[in-house]
Amino acid sequence: MKTIRIEKVTLNIGAGKDQNKLEKGRILLKHITGIEPVKTVTKKRIPTWGLRPGLAIGCKITLRKSDAKQLLVKLLEAKDKQLAESQFDNSGNISFGISEYIDIPGVKYDPKVGIIGLQVCVTLERPGFRVKKRSLGKAKIPKDHSIGKEEAMDFMKQEFAVSIGE
Repeated sequence: MKTIRIEKVTLNIGAGKDQNKLEKGRILLKHITGIEPVKTVTKKRIPTWGLRPGLAIGCKITLRKSDAKQLLVKLLEAKDKQLAESQFDNSGNISFGISEYIDIPGVKYDPKVGIIGLQVCVTLERPGFRVKKRSLGKAKIPKDHSIGKEEAMDFMKQEFAVSIGE
């Protein structure tokens, strides 16, 4: 029950109110994963930023199980298997950015897209984490069963041979 596994890998591209950049991001995410991304929309009105409710401002894809692990190996190659300690949070999640998608092995430059980057979020879990999400009898994860920053770093070192520095 103490083994750590990858729950999901989420790829995100934020475009703001620029619909042209949003379309390029959608094409890029589909090219990387082969899955149609979901658009993220605003919920609040922020006039100074030119945002209104329902305006698409980004796109994202969530991968789980073996697909997530295979893609994460490629994404870590784009970062030369190096992560900073600040990219790990206290709940066992990892977030990092890739500034140019052409760094990802197997992804070729697309002139329609140009050069853009993306954010990657990795969520780790242990068996039994379902209790915090189920509809009946929800419960909190006990402190000794939750994943800490050190455990997440050890998992990434062992599983993916990642070096962690400043």
